[in-house]
Amino acid sequence: MKNGRSLVSLAQELERQLHSKKDLVVSSSLLRHDTDDRGDTRLVIEENSGAVRYGVTPLARRQLADKLKIPYAYFERMREEQPVLLDRNVNTWLQSDDDRRMIRTLDGQVRAVLSDRYRRLDNFDLAESVLPILQQLPEVRFESVELTDTKMYLKVVTPRLTYEMAPGDIVQAGLVISNSEVGQGMLSVQPLVFRLLCRNGLIAADRSLRKTHVGRTLATEDEGIAVYQEDTLRADDKAFFLRVRDVVQAAVSETTFRQTAIKMQRTLNIPLIGDPVKTVEVLAQRYTLNDSERSGVLRHLITEGDLSGYGLVNAVTHFSQEVEDYDRATEFEALGGKLIELPATEWKGLAEAA
Repeated sequence: MKNGRSLVSLAQELERQLHSKKDLVVSSSLLRHDTDDRGDTRLVIEENSGAVRYGVTPLARRQLADKLKIPYAYFERMREEQPVLLDRNVNTWLQSDDDRRMIRTLDGQVRAVLSDRYRRLDNFDLAESVLPILQQLPEVRFESVELTDTKMYLKVVTPRLTYEMAPGDIVQAGLVISNSEVGQGMLSVQPLVFRLLCRNGLIAADRSLRKTHVGRTLATEDEGIAVYQEDTLRADDKAFFLRVRDVVQAAVSETTFRQTAIKMQRTLNIPLIGDPVKTVEVLAQRYTLNDSERSGVLRHLITEGDLSGYGLVNAVTHFSQEVEDYDRATEFEALGGKLIELPATEWKGLAEAA
């Protein structure tokens, strides 16, 4: 499993962000786009106190382009080559658009441009709610926690529940909680299987909880803009986070863990009788792996010498430790969970690739 930051570092950063972020629900007509000669973009927002200029992150640029139905590749070409044209396009569509947007800012940067129906389920409140519950799990170990530009991850393991895949090959029970404040995924609680031999983590495809960030329309007041302070946001989310705490216990239950472990163990009986290179090529095509990722999975499959479905699953999850981007590394851990759920017909296509 890919290493993240320490739990103390995570708590410190969540606390810092709590005092540096601000959410606004704004009529599109109160937004103005401005690009300088270097291609740096700003959103100028007419707030109650006057015009305020914010930087714009790459993700927020993409979301803004999507909201205005401007192809992102064209948006970026204008930004780099014709910034005046970009501003003219964006501002024309903003002024002709009656929609309201939720603008999420952090450290003076617009980090997300979302619908006014986007429900804020924030990382600080999530951590405050579930960390005490996680710490009460028997002998709990925070194996990996991280806060990326798009998501927060809490990955924990408890050695209370173990399962022997093969002689000497032990896995332990765990769970992963993930959340995005910027529209890049649902809040989810998922079972995790942790393999001691290689310290691989596999995220089960079974979802104990998935909560979309969609709720009622916000800011129906007459004024053009509404700013949501942290006490308002946290009160709005508190009831939901109580449900998250209940789900955590189910995600590390003996029943859930054994079901996932048995599915994983069954892949031991799937021999890869075809060409391993072709098997990984089929895998790469099916799950959109780039050339570097395909080569890395193949290297682990050959090096570990287990030409079975189980070997392929572990090659995928082991490779995740080498992936530089934490979000992408987690996707490889989840890919391992998808593989153990494959029906026999799809395994046949992988195992007999030639």
